[in-house]
Amino acid sequence: MEIKVGSVVYSKSGRDAGSFLAVVGFQEERVLLCDGKQRPLARPKAKNLRHISAAKTVLTEQEMATDCSLRKALARFAEKESKL
Repeated sequence: MEIKVGSVVYSKSGRDAGSFLAVVGFQEERVLLCDGKQRPLARPKAKNLRHISAAKTVLTEQEMATDCSLRKALARFAEKESKL
């Protein structure tokens, strides 16, 4: 699956392993990720593509507008995934 800005990804390794993050940009061989809490939009985390797994969900611009809306969108996604 193609990863683009707004894609929801699952972290497979690192301190944030097991959490869902949103792609906010790209930097050479890495993606820039935020979750709105530990990693706010103003301070994204650069992570290697091998250390993430893409979900099929892409967030809207409105859901990624603020840290608060990003947290809520990722929480809804995580809740939906845990029910499966």
